[in-house]
Amino acid sequence: MEWITGIRTAIEFIEKHLESPITVQDAADRAYLSPFYLQRGFSLMTGWGVGEYIRNRRLYQAALDLQRTEDKIIDIALRYCYETPESFTKAFVRFHGVTPSQVRAGAPAKSFLPVAVHLSIQGGSHMDYRISPMFPIKVIGFERRFDNETAYAEIPRFWDEICEKYASHVYAGNAPANPYEQAIMDHCIGEYGVCIDDIGEGQFRYLVAGRYTGGPVPEGMTLYEFPRGEWAVFNCVGPIPQALQALNTKIFTEWLPGNPEYEIRGNANVEWYDCVNGEKTDPDYHTAVWVPVRRKKE
Repeated sequence: MEWITGIRTAIEFIEKHLESPITVQDAADRAYLSPFYLQRGFSLMTGWGVGEYIRNRRLYQAALDLQRTEDKIIDIALRYCYETPESFTKAFVRFHGVTPSQVRAGAPAKSFLPVAVHLSIQGGSHMDYRISPMFPIKVIGFERRFDNETAYAEIPRFWDEICEKYASHVYAGNAPANPYEQAIMDHCIGEYGVCIDDIGEGQFRYLVAGRYTGGPVPEGMTLYEFPRGEWAVFNCVGPIPQALQALNTKIFTEWLPGNPEYEIRGNANVEWYDCVNGEKTDPDYHTAVWVPVRRKKE
């Protein structure tokens, strides 16, 4: 399915099921996209996470029901998938700034209309990228599960945690003192950030990783192998995370929606970091985003 069509399909599915207990996984399945890619594309295109959009639309519709019907507040809460009046009221006040009772009495509610995704391509064909065939790649790294809704905020903290706990000693020029520090040295762990969407339930796996070169795998660390295939490799120059965030936005709002030849393949992608030259805050720091792709069928 075309990328832009998939996003629109997800929105249509959500709008038809605001009164049903749907999840990000449900919307992704209907759009034939992985939850990770749906979440990323949806957020970049609309400014909201999928779950946030669902909540906001339900709370807006609930406000309309309060204004236009005499249904009990508890019935409206249950209609829009809140288990108790208390949880409904708490979410309602957080979004609208007033209580359900106040809206019923005439207080204004916040508007949140359905989004419409329009295709607007600006220079996508001129991005600095190449299509590169790659042999199978095996990586090793520290793994953690993240929720699609909160990953952007939590992943940088995961990097800081790994650096402080395992990497700072060897990065300072000291000899490895344990198997984890040895693995960091042997496999250049920190060269890759790997997203793997294979567990569902609104979560994905993320690895602070390096290319596996053989040898022992310390307890608790993860191996993952990417199959052979074509990848779109997007080069990026600039301080991070700002430069990478801007690049990801261009990939998902310009390159993918209007690309006549390629579409996403698989359920994983890679961010590459230059571990040899420069600091991540330098204006000429070099990174890249690798996206597995396949040629569209004629």
